Amino acid sequence: MINVIPASDRHHASHGWLDSYFLFSFADYFDHNNVQWGPLRVFNDDYIKGNSGFPEHAHSEMEIVTIVLEGEVTHTDSLGNNTTIKAGEVQRMSTGTGVRHSEHNHSDQDLHLYQLWFLPNKQGLQPSYEQKAIDFLDDKNELIPIVTGQKVLEDVVYINSNSTIYYANLKEGKEIDFKTFPIRKGLLYVTTGELFVNGIQVQKNDQVRSADVDALRISATADSTFILIDLPGVEANY
Repeated sequence: MINVIPASDRHHASHGWLDSYFLFSFADYFDHNNVQWGPLRVFNDDYIKGNSGFPEHAHSEMEIVTIVLEGEVTHTDSLGNNTTIKAGEVQRMSTGTGVRHSEHNHSDQDLHLYQLWFLPNKQGLQPSYEQKAIDFLDDKNELIPIVTGQKVLEDVVYINSNSTIYYANLKEGKEIDFKTFPIRKGLLYVTTGELFVNGIQVQKNDQVRSADVDALRISATADSTFILIDLPGVEANY
């Protein structure tokens, strides 16, 4: 099954200082048919203006991944972390039994980031934090793993989920074959450009949700960047 969801179907929340596009039910947007995909519970495409941000708030029992594409975000939390995550860096916060944090764009430049929440593979975990600079924004013409809980890799952020997040910068005319299993699910989100996924055209900010397939053939008909998430097929519901 290959399901293409066009960019226009994303929920848009505008707050002046924040433009956010929700791929799943979040905040004031709820659709009982669009709550999660496997353990992926939240995927927000956020644009945050300079000198603004999210005040301190609480989280628990969630794996939160932040991928910075442009600009930088300053993070502080109740674990004692006070860090800046720049473009090309990835952050993971395991909220477990509970943590408080804030996120601010203290620069004059606009900030563009993806924030993803995964239901963890185990409840009651001790809260923890990880941040890495990963060379994923450069031209590679391959899938670059940036977050995983499936295997031990260097220079990858660890997550408490049987999932892997890949980033790709694919030049026009190039192609990637991603082998998967029918028991797995996938989500591909186009950051820029235009692709064909198993022969189906997708454009900027479109998403592809896949299940019961053996492989994804991804072809670029223009210079393109995208996120691909490999997920367990069983939904986590706690």
